[in-house]
Amino acid sequence: TGAISSLQRQMEIQESELRRIRSEKEMLQKQLREREVQLQAMSDKFCSLTEEQKQEETMVMMVEENHNLQQIVTEQESQLAEQNKLISELQGTISQLRAEVVSTRLHLLEQKQAQKEIQSQAEALQHKELQTRVALERISNKFERYRCKIIQATFSVEGSQDPPEELTDDEVLEAMQKIINERMELQQRLKLKGSK
Repeated sequence: TGAISSLQRQMEIQESELRRIRSEKEMLQKQLREREVQLQAMSDKFCSLTEEQKQEETMVMMVEENHNLQQIVTEQESQLAEQNKLISELQGTISQLRAEVVSTRLHLLEQKQAQKEIQSQAEALQHKELQTRVALERISNKFERYRCKIIQATFSVEGSQDPPEELTDDEVLEAMQKIINERMELQQRLKLKGSK
């Protein structure tokens, strides 16, 4: 993704800068060693001079050269210290960028997993909805067959009028209740007649 690519580019830039600084550090260390060799050579040369050659002019020149070399060594040591500090800071930045890359990848993985779970739940709900529709259609068909049987039984009684083309559920129940009441009255009359 864009976030990871950006972090990786930053990390590559920091690593390139780190390599450049390390190269400069190696060059400074090489120069420092060369200066130390020169300083040692001057010191050895001074020690090997005879008493006659140790004139004041030579002494002044060597002291001055020694001072200059010492100053260069001090400056280069200071630069090396700064380079070491910068290297340490860059290494810390690179470590932080790597940690951010890992964190971003983990976050993306969690998001992908959550999206997969949501998709799975949605598919389960769709399946449940389909099952519910099938069950509802089955119940509706069963109720319609039961209703037709009630209408047929209600209006097939002798003396009943033919039902209109369309009946509401209330009309069907009312007609059925009427027939039940009539039959109960008939049974009651027959009982009374039989008891006389």
